[in-house]
Amino acid sequence: MAVTIRIPTQLRELSGGASEVSAGGGTVAAVLADLEAAYPGFKERLFDDGGQLRRFVNVFVADEDIRFLDGVNTPVAEGQTVSIVPAVAGG
Repeated sequence: MAVTIRIPTQLRELSGGASEVSAGGGTVAAVLADLEAAYPGFKERLFDDGGQLRRFVNVFVADEDIRFLDGVNTPVAEGQTVSIVPAVAGG
């Protein structure tokens, strides 16, 4: 099952400069694991030492924030888009 992952500018050095890549998996966790297998380095940038998504990393499936769904257990259907969006702060 293939899904599209949108890669933010800050992480594109890990994806060889690509703004979008394909990955497989039926949940966000599986998709991100497949992303890590294809492009090593994402896991340490997205997850903390306890295996939780870092506070400043937002992940969306079809424009829905997974924090308001089932977190990394959120189902992902074939053809959907998973977006990784770093939090922005400023003043």
